Amino acid sequence: MRIILAGTGSAVGKTTIATGIMKALSEKYNVQPFKVGPDYIDPSYHTLATENTSRNLDSFFMKEGQVRDSFLKGMQGKDIAVIEGVRGLYEGIDSINDIGSTASVAKALNAPVILIINSRSLVKSAAALVLGFKSLDPEINIAGVILNKVKNEAHYQKTKRSIEELTDTEVIGGIVRDNNISIEQRHLGLVPAVERENSLKFIDIWSKTIKESIDLDRLVEIAKSAPKITSNIVPIWNKLNRQPVKIGVAYDEVFNFYYKENIEALEANNAKIEYFSPLNDENLPDIDGLYIGGGYPELFSKQLSQNRTMLSDIKQFHLENRPIFAECGGLMYLMNSIHDDKVVDVYPYKSILTDRVQALKYTIAEVTQDNIISKKGERFHGHEFHYSKVLVDANNIRHDMAFNILRGKGSYNNQDGFMEKNTLASYVHTHVAAMPDFGGNLAISSLELGG
Repeated sequence: MRIILAGTGSAVGKTTIATGIMKALSEKYNVQPFKVGPDYIDPSYHTLATENTSRNLDSFFMKEGQVRDSFLKGMQGKDIAVIEGVRGLYEGIDSINDIGSTASVAKALNAPVILIINSRSLVKSAAALVLGFKSLDPEINIAGVILNKVKNEAHYQKTKRSIEELTDTEVIGGIVRDNNISIEQRHLGLVPAVERENSLKFIDIWSKTIKESIDLDRLVEIAKSAPKITSNIVPIWNKLNRQPVKIGVAYDEVFNFYYKENIEALEANNAKIEYFSPLNDENLPDIDGLYIGGGYPELFSKQLSQNRTMLSDIKQFHLENRPIFAECGGLMYLMNSIHDDKVVDVYPYKSILTDRVQALKYTIAEVTQDNIISKKGERFHGHEFHYSKVLVDANNIRHDMAFNILRGKGSYNNQDGFMEKNTLASYVHTHVAAMPDFGGNLAISSLELGG
């Protein structure tokens, strides 16, 4: 069983509705949540709502067969998939093709779509929206509609009648507008659930609203109508390493932006994952390699700087030529300082938070030097989204860069991947589907260099 919840555009309430549906269905089913696109924040709410780790599906990172492989891996032992879309149903990296869109995932999985509409001030025009979305691509099965932000029951019933009679599309629910169920925003979107003690309170409110407003039995029937997946499967990772190795993964309130599949790719390459907290633990665990993902170190810079034993351990790990891979927030942590708070100091540059976004784009990178995760000449897809920057320019740059950024911005001069000994730090977020040897290469690097 699978269903995609797609919007007519951004800010139609997809995340609150999707998370509420996931929570409500979890009372009866083992729900596997998914998110379309390169997103760490929304999946954190999905994970809280279902107690199953949310996974990302993205046709820019993944070939069509890899979308199916990732989906089927996630569905092992689960009853139903609820997939939250990204932006509008058809929005991708191009104004014509499907790459990076929710529509591409719907087609790869042959999954029915529920279209979510912000119906404020709409009645008959809502029917025009549905007709347009259905006619643009007849391969997409728009099997139902949810009306969000209706004024009252009368508004809902009028709009429902218009859509059902003029478009032959079922309306399975309507949600009355209520500003009290919105949640705090932050510079990358919703505040990460891992930081919010009251996140479950919001999720419970969303779930209660969903149960009162949407025909969940009908939604499940639509999900059941999805045919069995029989198209080709393409593995999202390669198995290269057969020997046991231990890799430390930074995971706490600060560093929590990871794709689940990246961790699983390491485990598939015989890595034992040792989670630790750069914020709360005094020392590194006994490990051979180190992976520091993204997050919000700029909000915890003072506390991070005060954990001197951890900073010293990581710096020593680096000085011993043992492998460290860091992404985005992890890159900031390895700099000399975040704002004026001293951190690991692998690289002698300052990182700062800025008032405006520095990069927001899918990226294409070309590897210019062999490194701990990739080989010279390879190309891979990724993404960058950050409000921070490293204060590096032609006058103070001292490091070779591992990647030329062919699409996107990078850290400096359309380059990224600061290299120092066996440490690699980049603003580009990597998904293993776009770099299938990632897990094997990091495992082998850790075995050969870190043991």
